[in-house]
This record gives sequence, structure tokens and C-alpha cells, in this order.
Amino acid sequence: MISLNRWAMLALAAAFSLYHVVRGIMTLGQADSPWPSLAAMGLYLLATVLSLWPTSPTAMPGWLAALNLATAVSVPLLVTSELDPLVNNGYATWHVSAIGTLMTIAVVRRQELVGWIGVIFLTVQSIVWCGFGTSVQIGITGSLMWVIIASVLTRSLVKVSRDAENLATAEREAAKWQAAQDAHQGERRRRLDQTAVRALPMLREIILSGGELSEEQRVESRVLEAGLRDEIRGRRLLNDRVRDSVLAARRRGATVSLLDEGTIDDLPETELTRVLDTVADAVDSTEATKMIIRTAPNDTDVAVTLVALGPSTDPAEPGDSVRLWLEIPRKVSQDAS
Repeated sequence: MISLNRWAMLALAAAFSLYHVVRGIMTLGQADSPWPSLAAMGLYLLATVLSLWPTSPTAMPGWLAALNLATAVSVPLLVTSELDPLVNNGYATWHVSAIGTLMTIAVVRRQELVGWIGVIFLTVQSIVWCGFGTSVQIGITGSLMWVIIASVLTRSLVKVSRDAENLATAEREAAKWQAAQDAHQGERRRRLDQTAVRALPMLREIILSGGELSEEQRVESRVLEAGLRDEIRGRRLLNDRVRDSVLAARRRGATVSLLDEGTIDDLPETELTRVLDTVADAVDSTEATKMIIRTAPNDTDVAVTLVALGPSTDPAEPGDSVRLWLEIPRKVSQDAS
């Protein structure tokens, strides 16, 4: 529908513009010499054709606006130079309606200042040439009204278009927000289901035993609680291999902390799998009693840092010492590959 309306408007404007020229040709005999009027018609037709060119953008380019303004100044001077201002020239003053039409086109194509300058020059020139009363008779008020109406309608349409664009932007943002909420709810339901599957057997044991758990059950409960905490804090640091490796480390007495700060969310799936498999291999290979696994900041080439601590073997330095410090890169370098 938009393309049909555009073509219909262009055809109407072209027919109306051509009508002015035809009317001027029919009254060439009233001019002292027809050549200035013919030159004015040629200039007017050139500006009109360029202004109504079907593939032109809505906003008129500056060079075309300058041509239209030059036409609005030149055509009245050329036509009136061969007419007698003291007689009724009838349709010989075709230029008044023609320039009004051309300036209306300029306003519609976002060159409002050019349209107003052109029609104001036409008005002043007409009054100077034949007086105010005759200027009204030859249609100067009609040209002014066309430009006024075009300015009001164009500004209204621009505002409507801007409001529609803002509404579309708001709708897109609302859709994104809704999608994020749906994803959040889906992730929440998935984690709740996963928690229920892992926690229900142990909860059943606690209920059946009346809260009297064996040491083995207590250890398993602590391991289960730590695993559930991983699902909340570990997020993208977890896959099946990492879960199994961390579970095995905890069952042999190690303390493992996982912290995902969201800096690997945009990591491609293949790279993420490589990183997590490296984490799982490192957890399986170390006998450390304490491990900290966390994502690295976004502004580094490191994806995940793993620090493994264990009892110091140096009697002079009691406490824990670093057994493993591993920085897993976001991407495998070309040299390494």
C-alpha cells in the first residue's frame, strides 16, 4: 500500500505540474516575446522532473534544493519581464501556481526553509510587479496556502513517523525483556527440577532416619549441598564432566569452590567444551585439598583460572601451598594448534 500511495502522489504532482506548463504555452501570445517564458518553462520542467524522480530519497539533497530555489527566483523574473502588469494577463501568469507547486514539493521532501524562501520571494516579486490586489487575483494566496498546508502536514507526518519508530523500539525492547524473563524462568525451572532429582533421595533418607544420619550419609549430604551451590554459583563452569570430577574430588575430602562471573557467556560452544574439559582433567589429576575455579575478567585472554592448594611439604612454611596454578585461554593459539 505504501508504494501505491507514493506512485499515486508522484503521478498527481507530475500531472499538476505539467498542467501549469500547458497553460503557459496556451498563453504565450500575450507575452511581448515568448523566449523568456519558454526558457522559464524548460527550467521549471527540469527542476520538477528531478524533484519528482521516482527513485529519489524522501529528503531532497542540497544541490537539488538549490536548483529549486534558483528556479523559484528565475522563473517569475523571466515570465513577468515580457508581461504588462497593468492588464489582466489571465493564464499567462502560470508561473505563480507553478512555483507554488514546486515549493510545496520542496517542503514535502524535507526542504522547508527552501520552500518558504521561494514562495516568499514569489510573493514579494509579484506585489512589486503588479501590486497587492492583482497579486491576489493571479493566485499568490493559493501558492502561500499550499506551502503552509504542506509544512503543517509534513511536520505532523514526521512526528507520527518518529512516534511510530519510538513505539517499535519500545516493542522490541519489551520483547527482549520478555524473552530474557522467559529464559530466566526456564533456567530457574530447570535448576529446580535438577535440584529436586538430586536432593529428594537424600531428603527421603533424612526423613526415614529421623535425622539420625551415619557419618557416610553426613559426608554425602555435605557433598550434595556443595553440588547444589555449584548450580547457582557455577553456572557455565559446569558440564557433566566437571560435575563428575568435582564430585569425586569432594568425596575424597577436597574443598572445591566454583564461581562464574558471567565472563564466558559469549564463548562459542566448542571453545567452552574445550575449557571445561581442561578444568575436569586438572581436577582429576591433582591431589590438592582445596581448589578454587573461577572465570577470568573479560579484558584478558584467559577464560578460567584454577588454583589448587595443598598442605605445605616444607616444615619451615606450615599451612597450604600452591600445588597447581592453571590459566585456561579463551582461544587456542595458532602455535599451540
